[in-house]
Amino acid sequence: MFNHVYCSFNIGCHQQDMHALQNFKKGVTDLSGVLSSWSSKLDCCEWKGVMCSNITSRVTGITLPCSTTLPIYKDQEDKSHCLTGSIHLSLLLVELQFLDYLDLTNNDFLSLQFDYLHNHNCHNLSIPTSHSQCVNSSTLRHLDLSYNWNLVINTIQWLPYISSLEYLNLHAIDLSKETNWLQLVTMLPSLSFLNMRDCQLKDLKLSLQYANFTKLKVLSLSANEFNSQLPKWLFNLSSGIYHLYLSSSSLKGHLPKALLNLHELKDLALDDNNFNGPIPDWLGEFGNLENLLLGENMFSGSIPTNLGNLSSLITLDVASNPLTGVVSERNLIKLSKLKELQIYSYSTLIFDFDSHWIPPFQLELLVLGFSNPNLPAWLYTQRCIESLTILGSSFEAGDKFWNLVSRVNDIQLIYNLIDGNMSNVLLNSTFIDLSSNGLTGFLPQLSPNVVFVSLLNNSLSGDMSPLLCDHKMLNVKNNLLSLDISLNNLSGGLTNCWKNWKSLVVVRLGSNNLSGKIPPSMGLLSNLTSLHLHENKLHGEIPLSLQNCHSLLVFNVRNNHLSGNIPDWISHNVMALQLRSNHFTGKISPKICQLSSLIILDIADNAISGHIPSCLDNIKTLLFNNASQHKLSFSFPSYDGYYFYSDEYLELVIKGQVLVYANNLHFMTLIDMSSNNLSGTIPPQIFNLIGLSSLNLSHNKLAGKIPNEIGNMKNLESLDFSLNQFGGEIPQSLSSLSFLGYLNLSFNNLTGKIPSGTQLQGFTTLSYMGNHDLCGPPLTKMCVQDDNHKDTKLVDEDGNQSIFLAWFYIGIESGFTTGFLGVCCAIFLNRKLRHAYFKFLYDLRDRLYVMVIINMNPFR
Repeated sequence: MFNHVYCSFNIGCHQQDMHALQNFKKGVTDLSGVLSSWSSKLDCCEWKGVMCSNITSRVTGITLPCSTTLPIYKDQEDKSHCLTGSIHLSLLLVELQFLDYLDLTNNDFLSLQFDYLHNHNCHNLSIPTSHSQCVNSSTLRHLDLSYNWNLVINTIQWLPYISSLEYLNLHAIDLSKETNWLQLVTMLPSLSFLNMRDCQLKDLKLSLQYANFTKLKVLSLSANEFNSQLPKWLFNLSSGIYHLYLSSSSLKGHLPKALLNLHELKDLALDDNNFNGPIPDWLGEFGNLENLLLGENMFSGSIPTNLGNLSSLITLDVASNPLTGVVSERNLIKLSKLKELQIYSYSTLIFDFDSHWIPPFQLELLVLGFSNPNLPAWLYTQRCIESLTILGSSFEAGDKFWNLVSRVNDIQLIYNLIDGNMSNVLLNSTFIDLSSNGLTGFLPQLSPNVVFVSLLNNSLSGDMSPLLCDHKMLNVKNNLLSLDISLNNLSGGLTNCWKNWKSLVVVRLGSNNLSGKIPPSMGLLSNLTSLHLHENKLHGEIPLSLQNCHSLLVFNVRNNHLSGNIPDWISHNVMALQLRSNHFTGKISPKICQLSSLIILDIADNAISGHIPSCLDNIKTLLFNNASQHKLSFSFPSYDGYYFYSDEYLELVIKGQVLVYANNLHFMTLIDMSSNNLSGTIPPQIFNLIGLSSLNLSHNKLAGKIPNEIGNMKNLESLDFSLNQFGGEIPQSLSSLSFLGYLNLSFNNLTGKIPSGTQLQGFTTLSYMGNHDLCGPPLTKMCVQDDNHKDTKLVDEDGNQSIFLAWFYIGIESGFTTGFLGVCCAIFLNRKLRHAYFKFLYDLRDRLYVMVIINMNPFR
């Protein structure tokens, strides 16, 4: 987990150093016992993570990086075993007089404490005009606090105190409150490495002409929110900078030629910004440049041939720009050291390579996108490709192509038009994404090497046997973790060959024509985390064997013909349960309340009866806002240390419309029990679920009053109680739900006045229609509440009950009946009489209107 200790055993730990380390430990929360060796029973030079001098035995280094691995499910590392609490930095630097190296990478520290009480020269340091007053105050050369994601540092005004610093890494530390970061960092005269990536910085100091970096060689300011052009001080660096990283920082404008002042650059990363204009041809003058990243900007025009002069170039990325023109061997002919090439345009980019050209390079990573009908011939000369991506293109894929692909570790062919039949193809790569290509034929075969495969959204047909039941895969250990063949034309059953694929974590088979029952052998997938079988023709009950899938987090079988009771053995860790649009019957088992991690419960459009369980407030994740801290996504270690991500997704009915939730799914909390046969009243406990975003109980037989406790659900965005038998008044507390964007209470037996408040009056009459005794805005029907009888009565404009109006409406009803009979008689008599009668009615209408106006004037 942590690095081993390297220390001296000759003299023994200095007492001052030992006390300083013990004091540092007091501010640290160590739940997993990382610092268990830090006791007086051992010499402190033998403590974990402590390095001492071989000569003096004084402490020279502390290295306690937390080693974590990204789990398959979730997008963040589990740091429960890492150190947390506070970093007492000033204590370490003052008491450990020979401390040279401090590495606390990837822990979970929450705060950093630094005071100047031990050094009066630097007391109350704000922004000193000179750093000389703090020289030799510390011997620390290397400080790494990176990847402490929850660490917030309000100020770095203490930084000039550590004037000896050569290496400073604050990657992913929140420095949003420090506005003078650049001035403070430039006060470190020996600094050669500075990483402030993803520190939430916003000011790039455009007014500053010079930054006093005299020895800086590496500068990373990527993943910040500068929203500006490149600053002038950047072009005037006198240190001879080698590596400049400014990716993903909302930078804009044209690239200024002053960049050439940094003539020693080896790495220039400007990708994922908003730079525009042409890619400058003077970039070809960087004689030492090894990595040039310009992808994901707004560069237009053609790719300059001068980039082909960068003979030292290892990486060239110009992908995802609106580039046009022709790309040929002239752009690449001198790039003999090239290992990674990304050329893709979402505009028109034409490849015009000589079919006999053999490149001087052997690529390891290649990303292509083009408008030609054929792949460039030189692609087949590449024997070292580890990662191949082709997108937005049209080409023919025959045996020669699939033989090339079989040698590639990571293959992504997405959003292409590929003329190729998959029936006789053997897929051999570790990671395979062939989504949205129009592929035809039967399913391909998989080798045991495959870890991830997606054939999503193609035109594949036939059954699943070629892929899952290949006899060559029997008794062979395979490594498949994720299988997605959704949105195809597959038919037949789910097969019973799942015993061969016990490593599976993700199975997505939705939106096909699969039929039959869910086979019991799927219960052998004990590692299964996500199962999607939606929009097929499956029938029968869900097999009891699936209770062996203890890790199941997402279970989606919506829009099938499944029957029986809702399974009460679902994993207690399940986060999303979607059973809507089936034929499930019976009652909702109270065991559903044991699903303490649930954020989505969708059992709508079934034949479920009985009462809503009163124990729903046992679902702990719905008791708080932001129920899920992590995205519902999968991560797999991929090529060259990168991770391959696959977001979970569900189709949900929210606010009266069908919406697809993918990378934002973890923000949605939903209970949908609509279109069933539920009866009884709403248990008030359901309104303790204050983290709920959407609640839909419509199209049932629920009765009683809407409880006043509904006002507790402050995060509710969508509420639908329509087509039930609710009575009584709408509770006033409903108007306090300030996030409510959709409300449907229509077709119930609600009475009285709609509670006042802009929230409820902001909805249209469609939200309240079908409640005959409901009145008040936004309805046109006016009303007043009688305190003694609780009856709604007609009123005049001063709010007084009108005797004239009551008799007037009685007369209107009698007149309507008489007139209606008269019309019927007129219809059966001659045409002239019919016309005369209608003229009489029109005259009568006008006279009545005048009479009403005259009689109503006294009430105004």
